[in-house]
Amino acid sequence: MNTSGAAYRMKANLPLGTDALSVRRRVEAIEKLLENTFRIPVINRPVGLDAIGGLIPIAGDLVTGLMGLYLIWEARNLGMSKWQLARMSANVGFDTLLGMIPLAGNVLDFLYRSNTRNLRIIQRHLDAHHPSTRIIEG
Repeated sequence: MNTSGAAYRMKANLPLGTDALSVRRRVEAIEKLLENTFRIPVINRPVGLDAIGGLIPIAGDLVTGLMGLYLIWEARNLGMSKWQLARMSANVGFDTLLGMIPLAGNVLDFLYRSNTRNLRIIQRHLDAHHPSTRIIEG
């Protein structure tokens, strides 16, 4: 599969609205981009830009950390509590700091997925406060 074509299709399908369903689709797409874009063939483990960006010392972790902050910005716009926003910020901060450790940070990027954790926090909020956005997975 052509990954650049997949990225283009993902971009083309992102909703621009501020309604809860549009936000849900955007944050799920960002999480997929950061955590589950590619599969490592030998171990069949999904990785994303967060782990790949971590291969570029300091700058890669900062860029992917900023991308992780986008999820927090969307959560703030949804009116999520300060406690939830603080937890999400701690997840991104911890992941960014871990990623800056030479070599060990790259391994830890595969294990600690702050964006997936943050997506779950947002999904729980949306499920409780905007149940019409709930997507039934089969």
